[in-house]
Amino acid sequence: MTDSERPLPAGPRTWAWTTVGTPVGPLGLAATSSGLVNVVFHADDRTAARTVDLLTRHLGSAPGTEPSACHELLAEASAQLRAYFDARLRVFSLPLDWSLTSGFNRRTLHELLDHVPYGTVVAYQDLADRVGEPGAARAVGVAMGSNPLPVVVPCHRVVESNGGLGGFGPGLEAKRTLLALEGILPQPLF
Repeated sequence: MTDSERPLPAGPRTWAWTTVGTPVGPLGLAATSSGLVNVVFHADDRTAARTVDLLTRHLGSAPGTEPSACHELLAEASAQLRAYFDARLRVFSLPLDWSLTSGFNRRTLHELLDHVPYGTVVAYQDLADRVGEPGAARAVGVAMGSNPLPVVVPCHRVVESNGGLGGFGPGLEAKRTLLALEGILPQPLF
């Protein structure tokens, strides 16, 4: 049974939440005992509250406040994100909880994570071809837009075939910043 075929765990799950400051603004991080489950851009107080509410409904419990393996994972994820933004880390080594995605989207995100390394990009259509769905470039765009683990699962590395940036839910400036950090685009002047 592959990751994308595994049933979602039943019942409430233990999880934790934190935010980490980055050059692209605050990122919200959520982790379960299985791994990092969500990365959220623009995690100001309002966005964080809305995300915690959505995750509480999905995971069946509120985030835990007692120290746990989830909190240890969040500390490691925060450290790795800081290292990434300081250009000291190119590959994240975190366990991931894929329960917020499934089917085509999960397959596409796995392909991206496994085969599009730091400092490279792939076109939406090429990624569709790689997952055996020729002509599904728009579906790849939808998969990228619903990515629950941006930055760690690098949807910012997916671009248009003609060299255009394409879309990015957190905003094109954030995508430019991430691509510049990885040496794909020049650093912004301002």
